[in-house]
Order: sequence, then C-alpha cells, then structure tokens
Amino acid sequence: MPTGQARAAWRRVLAVGERAWDALRNLTTSSPARFAVLVFASLILVFTALLSLPASTYAGRLPLADALFTAVSTICVTGLTTVDIATTFSPFGKVVIFLGMNIGGMGVLTLASILGLIISKRLGLRAKLIAASDTNPLRSHGGPVNEGQAVRLGEVGQLLRTVALSTLLIEAVVAVALYPSLLLAGIGPLEALWEAPFYAVSAFTNTGFTPNVGGLEPFADDYILLTILMIAVFLGSIGFPVIYALWKNVWHVKAWSLHTKLTLITTSVLFVLGAGAFLTLEYANPGTFGSMDAWDTTFQAFFLSAMTRSGGFAVVDIGELYGSSLVVGSMLMFVGGGSASTAGGIKVTTLAVLALAVWSEAKGRQSVEVFGRRIPSDVQRVALSVVAWGATIVALSTITIAQITQAPVDEVLFDVISAFGTVGLSTGLTMELPDSAVYVQALTIFMGRIGTVTLAAAVAASSRSQLYSLPVERPIVG
Repeated sequence: MPTGQARAAWRRVLAVGERAWDALRNLTTSSPARFAVLVFASLILVFTALLSLPASTYAGRLPLADALFTAVSTICVTGLTTVDIATTFSPFGKVVIFLGMNIGGMGVLTLASILGLIISKRLGLRAKLIAASDTNPLRSHGGPVNEGQAVRLGEVGQLLRTVALSTLLIEAVVAVALYPSLLLAGIGPLEALWEAPFYAVSAFTNTGFTPNVGGLEPFADDYILLTILMIAVFLGSIGFPVIYALWKNVWHVKAWSLHTKLTLITTSVLFVLGAGAFLTLEYANPGTFGSMDAWDTTFQAFFLSAMTRSGGFAVVDIGELYGSSLVVGSMLMFVGGGSASTAGGIKVTTLAVLALAVWSEAKGRQSVEVFGRRIPSDVQRVALSVVAWGATIVALSTITIAQITQAPVDEVLFDVISAFGTVGLSTGLTMELPDSAVYVQALTIFMGRIGTVTLAAAVAASSRSQLYSLPVERPIVG
C-alpha cells in the first residue's frame, strides 16, 4: 500500500477511535445509570468467560448456565449458587470469585473513580458526577435534587478515599480476627491464611460465599467467629456514606446527616424485630431451633436476622424454616440494607421515608418532617417508585420461575427475593433450577444489584422540562 493511502487509512482508524471515545464519554456524563448497566454487564461477561475456563474447576469446563449464574452472583455480591463453591471451583476459580466479590462490593463506578483518583491525583467534574450518581441514587435521574439529601460533589473525593481505605482496613481486620477461630476449628495454618481473607471479603461485601466444604456448619458453635461475621456484614450493609459520616463525626450525633440517622435507626429496629420474630416462630421447630437451649436459640435468631438483611450466611437449614418464618425472611430481604452499600433490596432509607410519609398523612401534616428536617416530595416519589419497581420485578420473576418449576410458591418467592435483594439465602430450590429458570434468576439478581432507580433511569428516555401545568383533578383513592 502506498504511503499516502496508509496515512489516510490510519487517519480513518483514529477518527473512528475518537468518535467511539466521544460516544463513551457522552454516555458516562449524560447517563451515568446506563453506563453503570453497561459496565456491570461487561464485567459479568468477562467473569463468565474466566469461570468457564477448564482451569477454574476441578472437573473440566463448567456449563454456560452455571458459569453465567456464578459470575452474576459474584459481581452482584449475592451469594446464590447453582453449584457448590468449595467442591466445584479450583484454587484459580476461587481467586477469580474472590476478586469478583471485591469489585462488585466496592461498586464498579466507585472502583473506577478510585483508580482515576490515584492516577490523576484529582477528580474532574465528570468523574465527580459519575461517582455521585453511584453513591446516591437520586443523582441517577433528572429533576431537582435537594443537596441536604445528597452527597455533595466536593465530598466525593473524600468519600472515594473512605470507600477504598475502609474496605481494605475492615477486610484486613476481619481476616486477622477470623484467623485464630479457623485454626481452632482444625483448619491448617496455610489453608486458614486463605480462608480468612475469603470469609472477610464475603462478609463485608455481603456475598455469603463460603470456601470450605460444609459452609458454616463446622463453626455453628463458634460464637466468636459468627459474631465477627455479623459485625462485618453490618458494616458492609450500612453504606459507605454512613461510614464516612461516622468517621467524621463519630461522637457528635447532632452532626450526623438525616440519611445517617435514618439508616442506623431503621437497621437497628429491623435487626431486633427480625430476631424477635424468628425467635417466636422457630423456637419449637425441631429442624431449626427446637433442639437448642435458650442462649443458642437467641443468638441464632439474631444471626439469622442479620443474615437476611443481605449477609447470606446460614447456620440452620433455611429449607427447614416454617412458612411463616420464610415470609418474615422475605420481608427483611426485600428491604435489604443501606443505600450505597454492598447490600441489596429497596434499602432501609426507602422504608423509613415511606413510613414517615404514612405517619405524617395519618397525622394530617402537610409535609414529612423528622429530626428537625423536612423530606421533600421528590424523595418520597423516588421511594415509592423504588418499591413499585422492586415489587414488580419480584412478582414477574416469581410467576415465571413458579410456572417453569411448579415448585411451592413460598420457596420460589423466598429464593426470588433473595436474588433481588442480593442476599444469597436459599431454601435449596436455586441449586435444582433448570437452565431456563437459572437465567431468569440471574436476570433478577442483575436488576436487584444495579438498583431499581438506576434501572428505571437507564431504560427511561431523557427527562424533558415541562413549561406548563395541567388543570388539577382529584381521583378517588382508597
């Protein structure tokens, strides 16, 4: 090819690359929500390919449905699985899962912003906007955002440092704390040196994967280890903005933001109420708490309550729970943990805002107020939209999987909500699903992880300003 033609071809290649880069940059700035969906989907495909490698398993290549489901569950830090992690995956495969849990736990966009911060030593406006949308769902859609309810752009850089440092520090401390308990359980020093970080990451990211055969059964009576796991799950589920606020003002409660107060209060209330419900319903169940003494029953009730919030670890056989307990567990899993956390669900602040709105309506108040602050109407509308989207996703997935499997609806509902809330607890149904139902369950996990608000913003058209107001007419409600 002559030199002139080669140069022209090279310029065309550069022009195509520049247009592709501009399109990607416009996507990240104009619609961070759609960019989040794209990045999550791309990572899932990458990890599906890695887990499909013969080197990832002990018995050759993993079937596509199982590899895809495990990749989705790993990146979305869910913990549900169609195969046994301990006996199916080789050391290489477990390392892939370990890395996937860390990536999913910190959030793809947050991780990307951290890397950009390290490289450039500063965050540009576009990066701050993207990171702000990742840490606060209100920034993923058009419309006014009350700055009192949001993570301010000036705080994003500090927040990202908090995400990185708190993740590494908490996981390291948890791993060190778990190591002696693993040794006392009879696990070898070198093996425990691997399992301790795996459990630490799995707990803090609220995934619930276990690297050893039998899961937590060998540690059912080790209350020190179980308590450490509960603390790690709690820290992962309250959200990075709350960790950041506590780090700044740990002894100054009045300086806490409304988001921090609502998250901690609602989380604590649900933790206690959930434990009380499980204790009341399961104390006489021979398959769960019936054979335990009072202390064991109480502790296991609190442990189960903590894990249904998004932890995913289980000591008792979930399939042996009474139907009433499955309903309670489903309700807790549907709520999930805090916003911008490793937990899933509709989030505790969503429940708190709706509860406060109902209380204000019952009292006849014109506005929703708490702790000397007024919650604007747009936040209430987003909370209602999150619940509606979440309920719709759960309902459609439950109907589809129930029709495919003809399994009991209470078991299907529990596993579907566990998938949507990225919890990881299962009645045993998920491991028995046919491939068609596995894909439905994987899609449920994906939609639950990226968030109902982000999903709505991703599929909706760009918002348009309306310069007029229609006449008011009040339909009959209730």
